[in-house]
Amino acid sequence: MSTATSVDTAKATVEAALDALLATNDPKKMDNVAFRGARYDHGLAWVHFPEGCGGLGLRPDLNRLVEERLRKAGAAPQDPATFFIALAGPTIATHGSDEVKKRFLRPMFTGEEKWCQLFSEPGAGSDFAGLGTRAIRDGDEWVINGQKVWNTLAHLADWGMLVTRTDPDQPKHKGMTYFAIDMHSPGVEVRPLRQITGEAEFNEVYMTDARVPDSQRVGEIGEGWRVALTTLMNERTAIGGGGGGNAKRRGPIDETFRIWKELAPELQTGAHKDQMMQLYCKSEALRLTNARGAAAAKAGNPGPEGSIAKLMLAEFNKKVTEFSVELLGANGMVDYDFTFRRPDGLSVDGSEGGVRHSFLRSRANSIEGGTSEIMRNILGEQVLGLPGEPRVDKDQPWIKVPRN
Repeated sequence: MSTATSVDTAKATVEAALDALLATNDPKKMDNVAFRGARYDHGLAWVHFPEGCGGLGLRPDLNRLVEERLRKAGAAPQDPATFFIALAGPTIATHGSDEVKKRFLRPMFTGEEKWCQLFSEPGAGSDFAGLGTRAIRDGDEWVINGQKVWNTLAHLADWGMLVTRTDPDQPKHKGMTYFAIDMHSPGVEVRPLRQITGEAEFNEVYMTDARVPDSQRVGEIGEGWRVALTTLMNERTAIGGGGGGNAKRRGPIDETFRIWKELAPELQTGAHKDQMMQLYCKSEALRLTNARGAAAAKAGNPGPEGSIAKLMLAEFNKKVTEFSVELLGANGMVDYDFTFRRPDGLSVDGSEGGVRHSFLRSRANSIEGGTSEIMRNILGEQVLGLPGEPRVDKDQPWIKVPRN
C-alpha cells in the first residue's frame, strides 16, 4: 500500500467514526461529559491510542481533523481545568496496565476526574531525578511521605501523577516509581502558592503516610524515570504547541496589534514598529514550526524536539508581553486586580487581566515544564548531539549523593 493510499484510508476511518458519532450524538443538545464519553467510545478521544482506549490506532495528526469537525458540529472546547489529560493520558496509555487504562482514561477524557502533576520538589526542580519523596511497600499498598511543589491546579485535582523514590540505594535515575494518587485520600494536603498575578494557580502538596494501592502504579517498579519522561515530553509539546496560535488567531501577538492600533499616531514610532514586526516574524516562525511538527508526527509520544517549541514559546511570551506593556506606557501599571484568588482553570491567555496579566504570568513560562536553561541542555545534548555537562553523581546511589 502506498503512503498516499495509507493516508487516505486512515482519514476515511476517522471520517467514518465521526459520522457514526454524530449520527446518534448531538453535541449541541447533549451534556458535555456525556458527549465526550460517546466520543471516547467511538475512538475519537485520542485517535493514535489503541482501540478500546479511546483511540483507533492511527496517526496523531488526525486528531486535528477530529477537533475541527466537532467544533463545526457545536462541540464545546476542552475545559482548561483538564489540561493535564494531555500529559496523563499518553503516559497511562503508554505505560499503564490494562486495568489502569480501563480505570483512568475514560473519566479523565470526559472531565469527570481532573488531574495534576506531582513532580518537582523543593530540592529537586531542574534536577528532577534527585527527588526524595519516599514510597515504601506495605503489602498491596505503598506508604508515601514527602513534599511536592509548583503543582498547577492541584487544588482542583481528583488525581495526581506522582513520582517517588522507592529504592534509595539505586542511582538517582533508577529506583523511582510512578503512581496515580487520589488527591482526596487521607494524608494528602494541598496548600496554595500565591503568584505575582495575585492568583494561586500553583500549589505545594504534602503527603504524610498517604497510602496508594499497587494497582494504581503506572509502569514497573523502579521505572519511574522512563515513565516520567513520557509525561515531560508531552508537557513540553503541549505548552510549546499552545502558544503559536493558528492562521486566524496568532496568540499573544494579536493583543500587541490591538494595542498598537489604539495608540495615538504620535506614539507609533518607527522604532516601535520595527520591534513589533520582529516579534510578528518570531510569532509566525513559532506557529509554522508547531504546524510542521504536527504534520510530521508519526508516533503518539514526541521526542526531545518538543523542547524547541517550549523554549521558543517561553522566551517569546516574555518579550511580546513586555513590549505590549511598554506600548501602554504608564497605563500598563494600573487597572489590574491583584486580589488573592484561586482560579478554576489555567490562566495563561490573559483573558481576564489582559496583557497586564499575561506580562506577569509569562515569567512562569520559562520555569514550568522545564526551565529554559534545562531546555537548552536537552536541545544541545539530545537534538544536536553535543557533549553533556559532567555529572559526577550519575552512577552514585541516590542515598550517598550530598544534598542541602
